[in-house]
Order: sequence, then C-alpha cells, then structure tokens
Amino acid sequence: MGDGLRTVRVVSTDESLGANAQAAVANLAGWEVDTVGTVDEMLSRPPVPGDVILLDSWLRGENVYETCRRLVGNVRCRVFVVTEVANEMAGPIARFSGATGVIGRPLTRSSLASALESSSGPRPELPKTERGPVDPAKNELPEALLVDLHTGKPDTKLAKAVCDPATGLFNYAFLNYKLDEEFKRAIRFGQPLSCVMLGFEGQADDATLRNLAGIFLAASRDTDVLGRFDESSFLFLLPNTGPDGARIMAQRVREQAEAMGLRDLVGDPMGLSVGISTCPHPSVKRREDLFMHTRDAYFSASASGTGIVMGC
Repeated sequence: MGDGLRTVRVVSTDESLGANAQAAVANLAGWEVDTVGTVDEMLSRPPVPGDVILLDSWLRGENVYETCRRLVGNVRCRVFVVTEVANEMAGPIARFSGATGVIGRPLTRSSLASALESSSGPRPELPKTERGPVDPAKNELPEALLVDLHTGKPDTKLAKAVCDPATGLFNYAFLNYKLDEEFKRAIRFGQPLSCVMLGFEGQADDATLRNLAGIFLAASRDTDVLGRFDESSFLFLLPNTGPDGARIMAQRVREQAEAMGLRDLVGDPMGLSVGISTCPHPSVKRREDLFMHTRDAYFSASASGTGIVMGC
C-alpha cells in the first residue's frame, strides 16, 4: 500500500473472512491485509508484484474459477482460492484455471505463511504470434494433459470434470468457457481466431469416436482447443488462425476420415460437414456472434452436402 509492506488482498463480501485474514497475518512480518468486495474494486488499485490475492470461493455474482483465468497474465501475483477443506475438486480446478492453489477456510497463520513463503508472481501469459508446423507426435488429448503438478500423475478427477469420456476431448461446458477466453485473448492482442464446427449425421460407437479424436489430434496444433459439442458434432477453436488455415485443417480432417473408411452405427460412410467462421470480422462483436456464424455455416454445409461452408 505504498508503505513498504506487501499486501494480502482479500476479495470477499464476507466480513468474517477479512477479519480471519487480519488475525492470521497479524504476526507475519512485512505483510498487511486489504479487503475489498469485488475483483474490479481490487483492480482499481492494481496489486503490485509480490502481493498475494485471496479469492473467496463464495464470491457473489462471479464464478471464482473464471475470475482466476481473468487475472492470469493481468497481475503478477500469486492467486489462491479460499474454499472448504472438504472440497476435493477445488484444488485441481483452481490450478487448471490459473490459480496457484487453494487455502482452506478458516485461514490459519501456518496456512497463510506457507502461501506467502514464495511471493513472486507468475509470469504473464504471452500471446502466440504464429502457428508453428503441425507435429502430431507432440500433441496429446486434453485428458492426458491434465496432470497434477505436485505428483506428476494424471488428475482423473479434473479430467472427468472437463473432458468427454468417449473421446477424451474437452466437453461442452469447458468449450463454452474456452470460447470466452480465446475470444477475449484474440480481441485483446488483435489476433485472428477461427471457430470450426464439424459433425456427421446419425450416431457412432465409442471406437469410431475415438478414431475421429485421433484424426483431429493429428491435424491440429498444440495451441488448438478441441472439444465434443454434442452427440454427433465437435467444436474447434484455432488461435492465431485465419480462414485459410482453418479450411486447410478442416479439409485435412475430412480427407483422413474418408481414407480411414469411418462408418456410423448403421454402417453408412461417415461424411463430415464443416462450418467455419473467423474473427476479427465486422459482424462479430461478441463471442456469441462467432459461434452463431459458425453454427449457421455448419447447418448449411450439413443441409447442402457441400462439405465446408465459410460463415464469416
């Protein structure tokens, strides 16, 4: 706060949590506590490198994990989510969302001391300036990337929360979150973002879906977001990729699926329809606009049988 002390910034409307933090920090030399009700209020007096942010998991009107992602790259501080000790999923999801970790409620001197031990902030996330060449050998399904940083082992609980069990790709709920994140990043850094919806008519068994996921993986880059949208369609988010690059990727997927002879449950060849939209574009003001243009293009491709339709 300008007096040489580093600050524990508590974001909560719960007065008892602020008081709890004051008591826990009282005997920790070099630290003070500042409690505010909202993240916007905290950011109006930007935290400095070395401060620590405590986000109340009960924040009103906000999803605390989305808030974590909002802060990543915008502040050089360690961020912890204050949650119930019994909440086993809180830690993995918090870390996956960009937080340093979680601290159990009520706060104690020892738990805070441990969190404050290393107070240098994380490096800000840098924008990707270009898409490198495809190297399938370096790509992994999302479920394989969800590793607990403490143990180095797969985090099965987190994988179940954000991945589709049949394909190993991200699920609908996480896709919705990633669309918001990637759209904001594209706008902020002035980079293109392509949204691709791809699907087939009918149904397919799990083995065929897994084969499709493998094709997607081979055609994608490690910065791409691959997810299952519903029973027979998928959604891809391709950062720093314009319409030409998105079309090439989609065409590669269609050709590989045809070469493998993939078939649906009734034995018919699996013809893939694709809709693509890209921002920036005059008609895309919000993430919903990008998605709607993509979905409409996909429906048009599916209805006409033309393969790939460009939305915007």
